[in-house]
This record gives sequence, structure tokens and C-alpha cells, in this order.
Amino acid sequence: MNILLALIPVSLGLLVLAILAFLWAVRRGQFDDLDTPSLDILGDDERPAPAPEKRDGD
Repeated sequence: MNILLALIPVSLGLLVLAILAFLWAVRRGQFDDLDTPSLDILGDDERPAPAPEKRDGD
């Protein structure tokens, strides 16, 4: 029974930290655009990758 006296305040403290982290993320705009990042992977690159450089000894 004594363990509840320790676990209840710890769990409430973690709950407050989770709420504060969520509010911080909302205020910083982390949830403003949820659609674009998932669509970016579908697009092609506009420019090709550069060719590897040749060395004198190769």
C-alpha cells in the first residue's frame, strides 16, 4: 500500500510533463502541416545526382 503513495505522484508528474510537451509542440507548429511530408517522398528529384570524381591513379 505504501508504494501507491510513491507511484501516484510520479504518474501525475509524468502526466503533467506529457501535457506540457504536447502544448510546447503545438505552440511551435509541429502539427501545422501533416499532409505534405508524406507526399514529399512520392516526388522525383529535380536534378540528377552528381557523377563521382575520377582520380589520377584509377
